[in-house]
Amino acid sequence: MTKKNTSKLKDTNTKELRFGFPKGSLQESTLRLFKKAGYNITLGSRAYVPNIDDPEISGLLIRSQEMARYVESEVLDVGICGRDWVLENNADVIEVCELKYSKQTNRPIRWVIAVPNDSPIKTIKQLNKKRIATELVGYTQRFLKKHKVKAEVEFSWGATEVKPPLLADAIVELTETGSSLRANNLRIVDSILESVTVLIANKKAFKNPWKRKKIENIAMLLQSSIMAEEKVGLKMNVPRKSLKKVLEKLPSLHAPTVNDLSDPDWASIEVILDEKFVRDTIPEIKRAGACGIVEYPLHKVIP
Repeated sequence: MTKKNTSKLKDTNTKELRFGFPKGSLQESTLRLFKKAGYNITLGSRAYVPNIDDPEISGLLIRSQEMARYVESEVLDVGICGRDWVLENNADVIEVCELKYSKQTNRPIRWVIAVPNDSPIKTIKQLNKKRIATELVGYTQRFLKKHKVKAEVEFSWGATEVKPPLLADAIVELTETGSSLRANNLRIVDSILESVTVLIANKKAFKNPWKRKKIENIAMLLQSSIMAEEKVGLKMNVPRKSLKKVLEKLPSLHAPTVNDLSDPDWASIEVILDEKFVRDTIPEIKRAGACGIVEYPLHKVIP
């Protein structure tokens, strides 16, 4: 990075929000989320500097493991990373909000202690004087100290799951589904941390009224886009005589919207509901008298 670019990043008074986007496993899902929120972000030839269609935002792609350090030190105003890496770095930052999305699912990820299936280790206490490999060294050391366990915790540069039993007695590794652990014949002894993606800001930026408003606007749009991923809208026409029966079948975010039609014997209903209920709801409301049922996706849901 040139001196010119560095000086620009360190200028905290300009009306420009310096945003850190996670590079790596969260990268594609983050860019998709911003797209739903209304921001078009593309990567040009300088792959670590994204192009953003908002002139008030400049960005860098940063590994999630490093994000909290750069936000804390005011190189960046705001960034997205896992809460686990905020804790690993003991970073003194503002957690603006949770963003419950990840690479594979919208569920939190877990950092777990895992050992080979045939290992005699069954509890955390049995890790005393053992060797543990992990990327999450600092947090793991503090966790073990809290439980009065003295173990050798070494940094793993990758492929952590294949290290036991030859290179380590146990590992601390993150998992969403557990499939990678099972594929490597590992079983979980305990969970040490549950983490979600978070939007973080440095304290100086958050005290700046313009930057804080910009950050909170982005947070609202991102959260509303995440909420919309699990919901859909339904529209339908219903005979007045069947209206009560149909409404009883409709779960909704709030009360369904009911509008008059040109035919006084009919009404239209519009409702937002969890997508997981749709497959059961549509047959029920059809049998109750609804017709012309239309399901449509949502981009944002703001309670």
